[in-house]
Amino acid sequence: MIDSVQDERVRQIPWWRKALIRPELGGIVGTIAVFALFSVFAADSGMFKPQGILNWSIVSAQFMIIAVGACLLMIAGEFDLSVGSMIGFAGMMIAVFGIVLDLPIWIAILITFVICAAIGAINGLIVVKTGLPSFIVTLAFLFILRGFTIFIPQTIERKTIIGGIKDAAEGDWLAPVFGGKIGQPLFTWLGEAGYIDTFQRGTKQGQPVIDGVPMLIVWAILLIIFGHILLTKTRFGNWIFAAGGDAEAARNSGVPVGKVKVLMFVFTAFCATVFATCQVMEFGSAGADRGLLKEFEAIIAVVVGGALLTGGYGSVIGAALGALIFGVVQQGLFFAGVDNSLYRVFVGVILLAAVILNTYIRRLITGER
Repeated sequence: MIDSVQDERVRQIPWWRKALIRPELGGIVGTIAVFALFSVFAADSGMFKPQGILNWSIVSAQFMIIAVGACLLMIAGEFDLSVGSMIGFAGMMIAVFGIVLDLPIWIAILITFVICAAIGAINGLIVVKTGLPSFIVTLAFLFILRGFTIFIPQTIERKTIIGGIKDAAEGDWLAPVFGGKIGQPLFTWLGEAGYIDTFQRGTKQGQPVIDGVPMLIVWAILLIIFGHILLTKTRFGNWIFAAGGDAEAARNSGVPVGKVKVLMFVFTAFCATVFATCQVMEFGSAGADRGLLKEFEAIIAVVVGGALLTGGYGSVIGAALGALIFGVVQQGLFFAGVDNSLYRVFVGVILLAAVILNTYIRRLITGER
């Protein structure tokens, strides 16, 4: 007689339990809650008009770019606290090479990417070869990079802000990839058709208030797509999960754990450099104070998006939603007329709530009590 008791290994998991252990759950719930909140308190402020949408989309895109790199690295079981300093350092290097040394901007950008990728690789190699916690190694580089970001321009130019980048980038073939806009004809047509507002006076009279989608947003979308496909559709993505879940078991299964972790540090540095390049192209200058606290905002966005601090679990889509939440809240407080200092309060509260939720999810996954 066949035993009617179902084998534990093939027992179906209830749909609600599957939903609870999805890493994106917290990000989805948080996004819905934030949009619902500001649709009530900031509905008449213009937050959800085209220009308002562009404002919080740009801020969210900034968070998204660095959150993608931080997400993959955290899933691989490591942290990078030098991201914020890397942003300031990368921007300053573009200014030094392009303005002080008078190199073409495209060469300055490429050299900066190479330098920052090398620094990311050094971070990873130190962590892998010494066994030191990435928290400590990258904390050291946080100070090292910030120190160089201040020291180099002060030594060369006797100042900590270097401008003139927009003028130097005129006619450059690579600069628009980071500082340009796409879709101008579409927005011109939308303005002429009355779908979006146009300027009513001045030299821009008749032109649409939104003249294109900034490349910052395009980069954010591309990196999210790339990160999601890499993580969910490739063997390397499985290696990332394995390296962060149980590194020793992964090594015994043939996963090159050290290589995976180093490449994730390099990718995090790449994302920080993309952010920095878009920033200097937008502002036309590099400042030694750029990128302050961005490393923590990136990590918080990833945690809100469902990643576990212990590694081996997370989602790029969830991290993107966490970044979207921060961008909407930061701009939403302004539109709602609330003191922007409360943004930090929100960050602290949502971090605590996300960690509690993620701990509960981890216990559901592992069966711990």
